[in-house]
Amino acid sequence: MMLQRYILQRHQQLLEKQMGFYTPTGIHVYVKDPIDNENVDLEKVVVHLEGTLPEHLLGEIEMIIIGNFPEFERRKLNAFYDGGTIYVSPDQDSNDDLYDDLVHEAAHSVEQPYGAFIYQNGKLEQEFLEKRRALHKVLWQLDYKIPENVFLNPEYDEEFDMFLLDKVGYDKLETLTQGIFVSPYAVTSLQEYFATGFTEYFLDSNHSYLKQLSPQLYKKLSLLQDPEKLDNDY
Repeated sequence: MMLQRYILQRHQQLLEKQMGFYTPTGIHVYVKDPIDNENVDLEKVVVHLEGTLPEHLLGEIEMIIIGNFPEFERRKLNAFYDGGTIYVSPDQDSNDDLYDDLVHEAAHSVEQPYGAFIYQNGKLEQEFLEKRRALHKVLWQLDYKIPENVFLNPEYDEEFDMFLLDKVGYDKLETLTQGIFVSPYAVTSLQEYFATGFTEYFLDSNHSYLKQLSPQLYKKLSLLQDPEKLDNDY
């Protein structure tokens, strides 16, 4: 009888753990739909996230939900941040794939409390638009005859995003953006330029490539590590 009760209790504990848990800093991780890949260890990845990012850069995140949502199909993405919650697709290739998604969306959560520091002096936008101009020249030479002013809107534009995705293609863009952007997705908007740089910063402890490629972005990210330096406008 005692053994049966123990087995039932153990089964219930495992079931609850599969459905969700709280992290040491109080983030609620909820599994709406199980991760497709049994080799992905959700708890291990979240622990790694909290152990790598400074606590103040996780302060806006209240919840992480693993599940299928219409936005993933509609917006052609597998994670997004909204109102204190990171929504992540259960379609994950590996722990690294999941970690990349979480760090990238953590970057978007940082924009709310530190947006003025990140964007207000205009230096990051200037660097981003210089890179957009450089990419425009490359694409023009390859017969993508798009007016330069289309490239000079720093905000997200769905038509421009679809041009990059459908007309150019991310495989080709991967090659064309080398030496300009840290990844093709960084081209999408100023906010994604910041978020992809943020992700690169925390995925690669050797920051020499990011520092060389995007010096203004690198400076912003370096200063963000210490809240006491955030008044420094360099």
